[in-house]
Amino acid sequence: MNLSVRAGLAAFAAALLVSGCGDVPPERPTAGEPKVTDVGLVTSLPIIWHESGSVSGLLGDDRPPHWVLGALRAVGNVRPLDSLAGPSGTLPLPADALLVLAQPYPFSPQENVALDTWVRAGGRVLLFADPMLTQDSAYALGDRRRPQDVILLSPILNRWGLQLLFDENQPKGEREVQIDQATLPVNLSGTFAISGKGSECVLTAQSLVADCRIGRGQLVAVADAALLDDAPADGAEVRESALSSLLSRLDR
Repeated sequence: MNLSVRAGLAAFAAALLVSGCGDVPPERPTAGEPKVTDVGLVTSLPIIWHESGSVSGLLGDDRPPHWVLGALRAVGNVRPLDSLAGPSGTLPLPADALLVLAQPYPFSPQENVALDTWVRAGGRVLLFADPMLTQDSAYALGDRRRPQDVILLSPILNRWGLQLLFDENQPKGEREVQIDQATLPVNLSGTFAISGKGSECVLTAQSLVADCRIGRGQLVAVADAALLDDAPADGAEVRESALSSLLSRLDR
């Protein structure tokens, strides 16, 4: 995704906030209430706004917010980010925030540096990195508005001691993987492998999930993004439970 397109998406996200379709900063907590956590969100998936052929269609969309957005709003103040490197070259989130990277666009070298620096200083990241996205899209192949079909994050994953693998011979179709006390739906998923010496990553759930200590920070990475699809009416609770389980790993 080029800079002009990403800038346009950021401007549109701002328009959604003004129009009431995006997040509204929570009220300042009173004495004794828990501090609200900022949740940075970087994604190519239709989580912040639904897919539509026009801006008027997006602004006039009366569908409820994506279930993932609702789940993240329950954690804290969701802040959509267009870039991980702000004007000063640093990641524009406070040190105590959470950062959710949901099938993000490829990062620039400056963004990789900003992300790595932020995490090593104590930042917490939940990453969904799908090597073969199965989510349907209204946009054709080659359309810059289409979600990232194949994740391209090898530089930062290698920096953190991880390698993302994909078995082209695996059967198609959604299956379930147990994670903690929850069930994680996956479809044409990848797996992680430990790369390099000194990696502080532990692989679980059939190597689908990696828990890593990176400096003073933490990474929970999932080699699939099928969890983030629109939830069927009878499956919303299962998906919300799985997302909650993954987020809770960042508090350990």
